[in-house]
Amino acid sequence: MRAIWALIGTAALAACSNDPQLHNIRAGRTTPDEFAILPTRALMMPDDLNQLPPPTPGGGNITDPNPRGDAVAALGGNPQSLVNQGIGAADVALVNYSSRLGVNPAIRAQLAQEDVALRAGNSRRLLETWARTDVYYRAYQSMTLDSWAEHERWRRAGAQTPSAPPAP
Repeated sequence: MRAIWALIGTAALAACSNDPQLHNIRAGRTTPDEFAILPTRALMMPDDLNQLPPPTPGGGNITDPNPRGDAVAALGGNPQSLVNQGIGAADVALVNYSSRLGVNPAIRAQLAQEDVALRAGNSRRLLETWARTDVYYRAYQSMTLDSWAEHERWRRAGAQTPSAPPAP
């Protein structure tokens, strides 16, 4: 009988914990992040050694990874148009237009606080804790887009949806 009461007490105590990680089961792990490791480019001999940039202490070299430039090149852009790893000259007008109503410099901190408050109201319940179920989808259900309903709404409006199956 004592073992049963000890088990019930332990389960009740575990149910009181507020896990802010929700869906990220392995949060707080100490192993390396495999996505943070970027391989270097292959070494190759240039046709003319005078094309090599002069060495600069603490500076990069031509084999260092450049994910932003690689992404711009993969999307058909010119990686040389990146200005100091910032906004490309061609995109300045777009950034100015999209930030015309103001930009909150602390938006990440604000969203993190709002997310913690949302997750605090959607923490695990006793049976969910015992069953070790995931409450991520229940917590964010009000923000989930029903893709099929949205697809049908656009189809009824006459929009072409080439990636969707044809209408029956």
